[in-house]
Amino acid sequence: PGDIGLLLQNKGLCFAWGPAEVLVCETLFGRAGESRSRSWAGRALTGSVVAGTENGAPSSSRVFVVRRDQDIYIQTLRKLFNESHGIFMGLQRSEEELAGKSRKAQLVQVSKNYRSVIRACMEDMHQAAVSTRDPALQGQYSTQVSILSAMELIWNLCEILFVEAATAGPLLLRLLDWVRLHVCDVDSMVRDVLGSESPSKHKLFWNVVDIFVLQGRMDEARHLLSKEATANPASMNMYKILDDLMKKMPVPSLSNTQTLTELELKWQHWHEECQRYLQDGTFASNPHMESICKILLGDEDAILEKKELMTTWYHFLVTRLLYSHPTVKPMELRFYAQSSMDLFLGGESSPEPLDLILMAAFEFEMHQVIKECSIVLSNWWFVAHLTDLLDHCKLLQSHNLYFGSNMREFLLLEYASGLFSHHSLWQLGVDYFDHCPEYGRVYLELHIERIPLSTEQKALKVLRICEQRQMHEQVRSICKIMAMKALRNNRLGSALSWSIRAKDAAFATLISDRFLKDYCERGCFSDLDLIDNLGPSMLLSDRLTFLGKYREFHRLYGEQRFAEAARLLLTLMTAHIAPCSFWMTLLTDALPLLEQKEVIFSAEQTYELMRCLEDLTAGNPDKQKFQDDDVETTKVEMLRLALARNLARVIVKEGTVEGS
Repeated sequence: PGDIGLLLQNKGLCFAWGPAEVLVCETLFGRAGESRSRSWAGRALTGSVVAGTENGAPSSSRVFVVRRDQDIYIQTLRKLFNESHGIFMGLQRSEEELAGKSRKAQLVQVSKNYRSVIRACMEDMHQAAVSTRDPALQGQYSTQVSILSAMELIWNLCEILFVEAATAGPLLLRLLDWVRLHVCDVDSMVRDVLGSESPSKHKLFWNVVDIFVLQGRMDEARHLLSKEATANPASMNMYKILDDLMKKMPVPSLSNTQTLTELELKWQHWHEECQRYLQDGTFASNPHMESICKILLGDEDAILEKKELMTTWYHFLVTRLLYSHPTVKPMELRFYAQSSMDLFLGGESSPEPLDLILMAAFEFEMHQVIKECSIVLSNWWFVAHLTDLLDHCKLLQSHNLYFGSNMREFLLLEYASGLFSHHSLWQLGVDYFDHCPEYGRVYLELHIERIPLSTEQKALKVLRICEQRQMHEQVRSICKIMAMKALRNNRLGSALSWSIRAKDAAFATLISDRFLKDYCERGCFSDLDLIDNLGPSMLLSDRLTFLGKYREFHRLYGEQRFAEAARLLLTLMTAHIAPCSFWMTLLTDALPLLEQKEVIFSAEQTYELMRCLEDLTAGNPDKQKFQDDDVETTKVEMLRLALARNLARVIVKEGTVEGS
């Protein structure tokens, strides 16, 4: 993009659109020669532009390939595309009849499967970044890890809010799991602290305790605090009180063992108890424990003091909800989310694109989430699969795009179109098009015609896909292309096979003529297996029929079934199946039969052969040239002699039979 920007400063650009990429090059003329530049740009589309200056002198020029979906070419992301395809297909085939909790559980599991694929790719990418020694590749892998991490973060939140649609109570537990999974990975810090000789004296000890408290990991926080109590007996009383408060803290339950009202009452009593100990100055002598007590009370200032430990505003949001409003309802999240972001950023920095996407999710603006992700993320994979999942959750039914298709189909079409630009991933794209009921078939027809048919194996694969979908026009097109390629390489058997498959009578006639021409030159047929097994396919064209029957004549002759061979040879001529240009060859083939000891042709058949010979010599437009050709004249004389002798033998034989 930077290089292209430099070109735009002084020169014009011309470009040619492809299915998934654009070719860009500088034009011969700058802006001053705009009208002339247009004509050169037109020539550029056909690849005929030659770099030069306004005066026609040559100049340096470069051609840029601008791909719209570069990610599909990243080898380490192949797992993401391949494995998610299987999940997508499973979702399309899943039982729509499942209702209520069963259907929701099924959709949540599908969502988790998608996330597991993202995490697996993230791990692979991280390993690749660690193992490579190339700084450029390392930077590329690290960037992809960050993108995949953000994708899973967004997907997980959408799973909680939209797919699972967690209600008040369980909602907070899900958000806590979300924060623990994605924010503040403290495992290495915990190992450092617990691995030291005196954990409570470690410089990071209180940081780790604070993080555990901020994430609601009370058991782990209490375990660490017990180390402090053991090492500092003077603080034992404070520790026991704080430990008791943390132990008694009411938390929502995923089961229905308590109502929200009961939880709110318990939480209110517990909150008052924490307030009482703080006001009594119980923890005044230990600033760390006092700070933890303030956090338990939901003191926003105390929580914000730990800003560096939380690192993100959405961690602050979940911590704030945990200690001030644990029974928050889904539709109340938008208010807490906005105020938490404002408090956390404090006007010091502007929200990043990721912040805006998460905020849209907390505001239950799922269309805005999809829109922002489409703009920010580097490929269509995320939005296509997330939108498909939300559509199966019946959350996007009312949203149609103004240009015809619904959002789900539009995004799947874009994603599948990108896959078709890849040499092997295009096969996945076929299934995505299949599940776009409105425009999927049209897109598939357009894209499948652009697949380079580099090998017969690939052509057969594409052909099978077209045949399964009754795409007759594309089947014919592929077969014609492959037939033409085979013909150019002088592989007549393959060319004939493809033309028969295409049901292209004209092309089959052309190739049949080539077979007959080769026979005349070499005296034998190539690809006998194919010709011997034409079956009903030989009826595709008259010339192909003749080729098959003529080969059958040779087979009968080789098996010494002379009478059958003679009848077939005569039929080919009298029924006008054989082209006139081939009659001389057929009559020449009759010579050995005429010279057999046993009479093969009857008198009637001999007269027919004579008539054919006379028609050939009399009806030839190049009669004078025919007569001047010594070889042809000799053949005609030999045939006349052989026919006359055969007729005499037949008359004698038939007279003898009648006399007896």
